Formats: sequence, structure tokens, C-alpha cells
Amino acid sequence: MSLFSNPFDSNVRLRCACGQHQSEAEHQASVSLVDQRSSDALTSRVVEQAVMRAVFPEDGMRRRFLQAVGAPTALAALSALFPLAAAKEAFAQGGKLEKTDLKIGFIPITCATPIIMADPMGFYKRQGLNVEVIKTAGWAVIRDKTMNKEYDAAHMLSPMPIAISIGAGATPTPYTVPAIENINGQAITLAMKHKDKRNPKDWKGFKFAIPFDYSMHNYLLRYYLAEHGLDPDRDVQIRVVPPPEMVANLRADNIDGFLGPDPVNQRAVFDGVGFIHLLSKELWDGHPCCAFAASKEFVTSNPNTYGALLRSIVEATAYAQKPENRKEIAAAISTPNYLNQPLTVVEQVLTGTFADGLGGVKKVPDRAGFDPFPWESFAIWILTQMQRWGQIKGEVDYQKIARDVFLATDARRAMEQAGLVAPASNTKIITVMGKVFDSSKPKEYLDSFAIKKV
Repeated sequence: MSLFSNPFDSNVRLRCACGQHQSEAEHQASVSLVDQRSSDALTSRVVEQAVMRAVFPEDGMRRRFLQAVGAPTALAALSALFPLAAAKEAFAQGGKLEKTDLKIGFIPITCATPIIMADPMGFYKRQGLNVEVIKTAGWAVIRDKTMNKEYDAAHMLSPMPIAISIGAGATPTPYTVPAIENINGQAITLAMKHKDKRNPKDWKGFKFAIPFDYSMHNYLLRYYLAEHGLDPDRDVQIRVVPPPEMVANLRADNIDGFLGPDPVNQRAVFDGVGFIHLLSKELWDGHPCCAFAASKEFVTSNPNTYGALLRSIVEATAYAQKPENRKEIAAAISTPNYLNQPLTVVEQVLTGTFADGLGGVKKVPDRAGFDPFPWESFAIWILTQMQRWGQIKGEVDYQKIARDVFLATDARRAMEQAGLVAPASNTKIITVMGKVFDSSKPKEYLDSFAIKKV
């Protein structure tokens, strides 16, 4: 019996409610199996059958066509003429999109890879979205334009939505992190003149750049310095420099080094002005860096658009995580309208085979990773460091803030829709420079540090 004949061919006698069983009893016995395994298949059939009937409205014509070519060939022919995959996705997700034209701001760094690549590689369009990704000068501009609703959503540093939500450095506005953009993918880069000063104890008086105060770069650099006995607020200078300007400042001798996002670390090597002292994954393997962020207002006011946008990001993130796709992605995002970097620089970052600036070639396949799950433990660790360095004062309800900002439930749903395996828990144990962090005991962790402002 043809795939398309049962629901639409009036000359076929249906034997049960769905026409696939000898009796109604047999049909009922199979319902649980259908519920568990066939939801997507049934959705696909409904769409396929509707399209077939629209193309061949007369039963006899439809029947003769299917008999002549067979259902698989007929389906292939329809797919060539009609976007069946998009139709099935839209049918499965349901709900009219409140907005289809969106603006998303990004900083031109590889941390934004899923948000950027989703444009040229069609991930937004598959969800029915017309997204303009807008290159932006710096993180403060990203924050302000998003809060002013000039951007619908944004590429943000993962601590930024937390800071915005609790009113650190901005008017308190509920913000969310439905997905992490990248893990690892940062480095400490030093000027070539310091190639013989690899011990941080020799860095007193150094001037370092970070991309923003509320950034993993700031917290990881401070953590690293403090673990080597340096007070980040007294023994060195830490200043904010937008990522696109970091290499120029290193070349001009305005700074001694930076903990920055890629590809600026690799660009410093490419230009011969710096070397990679260490990768951030050597401090904390699997740490978050940047995130896909949106205001709580956008999430709640545009639930269908938000859902489609999150699916786009998660699917792009999953594609970016596969090593075999990295060179293709590098070619798509290295162009002037996105990263504006030499292709070889972006390839070195994404493939993990790179020159270190000291004459060596390293192979670190997970130098940059892409995992969308927003662990609440990440948010709680960030809050401890914000407290540690005096960015927030007083009592902190760590768990509540983490739950409100890092939307693990939404990410889990989107991951499952994309066919990914999502974590069952929202928390996990973290290890930073050999020290274990249990997110259920943040106060004890904070109190354990000898060097801190609080």
C-alpha cells in the first residue's frame, strides 16, 4: 500500500482508525509504541500527504502517478519542487512566529561562531527567520543596543546577562542565557619581548587587556594571577580594550599582554607581535565564554520567535562542534562582513592546529569548543568571582539568579529537538586550576581564597 494512499484514496477500505492494522484492537495495542517512536514520522506523513493532494487533487490521477513511479520516487520529486523539510519543521513546531525580521548584534570573534554562521549557512532561514547579524564595536555597545531594543538578541559574554539582571554596571533588567555559544577558545597572549618571562611571578607592573569587566577573561586572568601570588588590583594593571583593538595595542607597546578571545590571540602570532602563553582551557577545561542572550521581555513576548531562534542557535552550535565542519565554517565567517580575518588565522583557531608564536606548532583539537548547555554551575561560579572582586556586595541568592538567567530547561528542550543528548542535571562539578568547585557550596568556595576584595 502506498505511503500516500490511505488517507486520501476513497477507493481503499480502511481496516482501522489509521488503516495500517487488521483490527481496531490491534491498532489500540500499538498506540503506546506510536507515541514513543512515531511522532516525527506521523508529522512527516501528514505534510507529505497534504502536499501530494495539493499537487494531484484528483484521486485517480494521484493513484496512477504513485503506481507509475512508486512512493519513494514521488517523495523525492516533491522534495525537489517543494521545501518539504521546512514545511515539516514548521508543522512540528506549530505557532505563528510573532516576528520574522530580527537583528542580532555580535562582536567579530570566534566565540560568536554559531550566531554568525547561522546567517550564511542558512540555520536561521530554516526556522522561517530573516536575521540580520550586525557587527558591533564593543560589549558596552552590545549591551546598550540590546537594552534599548535596537537589537532583538545578542552575542554577549556569559557574565553580562547576570550583571544586567542584578544591576551590576547597568540598570537592573531581567536577561537570559538560553544557550552558551562557546567553551574554551581564549588565551593569554604576551608581547614578544616577554618570551623569557613565562613565570607570572615576574609580571609585577605588567599592563593587561581584557575585553570587558564582566567577562570570563577578567575572572580567569584574575584567578590565574592570584594563584601565582599577584594581587590583580595592586600588582598589575588590567584595562578594558575591545577585542578588535587588542593586537594594535600590543604592537604599540600600550599593553604587555591580554587574556582575550580568539582569533585575536592567533592574529597576534600571525602578525609577529605576540606569542600564546597558554590557552584558557589549561586553566579550566570546558569553561564558558560567550552566550546567546535575550531580554526576559523578548523571550516572554515572542515565545514562538524565541523558540525558533533558539533552535537555530542550538543546531548551528551542534554543527560547529563537529571537527569535520570547522574548515567550512572558517571559510564562511572569516569574510569582511563577519570576522574580517585571514582564513588561515580562523582555521588555526577552529581546527586547533596552530603556531604558538615561539616557533612551535601545537595540535589541540578542543582549543575551541561549542556546547550550548547553560549549566547553572557556570552562573554560580561567575557570581562568586563577581563577589570576590567587589563587583557585587552583600548576600547573593546564587541558585535563584542562576535559574532565572541561565535557562537550562529551554536549552534542554531545544537540544532534544535538534537530536542532541542534553544533560539530565542543571549542575555539575567544576575544576579550575586544580581546585574543585561545588555549586551547592558557593560561600565556602568564596571564603577559601586568600586574595580577594571582599
